[in-house]
Amino acid sequence: MSLKIHNTLSRSKEPFVPLKDNEVLMYTCGPTVYNFIHIGNARTFVMSDVIRRYLEYSGYRVKYVMNITDIDDRIIAEANKKGLEFAEVNQLYTEAFFEDIAGMGIKMPDAVPRVTEHVDEIINMIQTLILKGFAYESEGSVYYDVSKFKGYGKLSGKKTEDLISGSRVDVDERKKNPLDFVLWKASKPGEPEWDSLWGKGRPGWHIECSAMCLHHLGDRVDIHCGGADLVFPHHENEIAQSEAATGQPFAKYWVHFGFLNVDNEKMSKSLGNFWLARDVLKRFRPEVIRIFFMQKHYASPLNYSEENLRDVETAHKRLEATFNRLVQVLDLKESLGGSLGTDTILPELEKLSSDLDRWQAEFNEAMNDDFNTAAALSKVFELFGSLGKIVSIKKLNDFSVYVLKRAHDQILEWNEILGFLNLSKPEGISKKYEQIMGVLLDLRSELRKRKEWALSDQIRDGLLAIGISIEDTPEGTTWKIK
Repeated sequence: MSLKIHNTLSRSKEPFVPLKDNEVLMYTCGPTVYNFIHIGNARTFVMSDVIRRYLEYSGYRVKYVMNITDIDDRIIAEANKKGLEFAEVNQLYTEAFFEDIAGMGIKMPDAVPRVTEHVDEIINMIQTLILKGFAYESEGSVYYDVSKFKGYGKLSGKKTEDLISGSRVDVDERKKNPLDFVLWKASKPGEPEWDSLWGKGRPGWHIECSAMCLHHLGDRVDIHCGGADLVFPHHENEIAQSEAATGQPFAKYWVHFGFLNVDNEKMSKSLGNFWLARDVLKRFRPEVIRIFFMQKHYASPLNYSEENLRDVETAHKRLEATFNRLVQVLDLKESLGGSLGTDTILPELEKLSSDLDRWQAEFNEAMNDDFNTAAALSKVFELFGSLGKIVSIKKLNDFSVYVLKRAHDQILEWNEILGFLNLSKPEGISKKYEQIMGVLLDLRSELRKRKEWALSDQIRDGLLAIGISIEDTPEGTTWKIK
């Protein structure tokens, strides 16, 4: 099955055919840096990361761009509130954003342009729109003339006549049409400003993404991502600006991520159910958060609660314990340089061997079906469920180890896409160190079976004294350096 993507623009699932063979140009709307990102923002960035990783896994060369909006009314308000310079607020929350996405295991985009670095490109694009008759100047500001763009509303499905009669449309005498939106804002006292052909001012929100996307990726992109709340007006306005300026279709596929609700209500500061991503990261590991996001399809609403994350955390501990035991078995086989025991081919291993190919095919089928991470994750848990029964077996022959090595490599492959395990080890941890730990934990397990609790506890306490903590679970014992 080849990759299919649900396209917001066509409201249907379409075969994915990039504009150029084996190359994908991808853009995600990044944060407005007036505060730390919340956990709902994090869902967008994590799921964009998963899509990018799967495209790379599928053999595409992906050029991935995510912007930083560092000119905005909310940033100005935050600077005034904190008594800081505009640039100081930008720097504070931009650095915090990079920390947060790194903490979530998100790969850095190929480019992360900031609005303040692209004002010239924005001004040039506005001038192009004016020359082509799609924009006009009024009292030092510049507005986009929605009536001139015939396809306005094609992304959101909204009709201009309904929007004009709607109560949410602001009345502004500087506009020709209530739907016209600002491209360039005339400066006000105390606000950051730049020189332009229309006087001092600053860019409007919508033109920023269009100009940066076109500058870094060209006139057309393959995939444009963002939260569902950006469909209208932000992405609708991006289409109007970009296509009017270039005369070409802007994005081929539009991908939108569903809302993150808190106790089945939309997350908002006013409701007091607003969770910062960095605060959640203090309580849960990034792999737990990633699994939590991926357990539902990216476009579906997802309900956030402490209880839901605790359930995921419990499941993740089982994954980690099983994987650590698998690594210990394989490392022990390598250190001994031969068979671990019996020549008997166990039925569990025969079944695992036949299941691996099926799971791989089903995993790819799930991801090719509009990046269905929920179905893909189910294959991960099926594999780990089978492994949990096998890695506790003490005697494994060469065929068994061969099958376990295949399972290990499949896990690494899937993990590179989904990021459900942290496979990085602290510097200085050698393979020999891990082998020694495997021997110690096996010895301690044997002591516990014999109910020699004192010696078992002595090993545990001795390891803890040198900074190694161990945890006993129904699936086995795990260890980590504190």
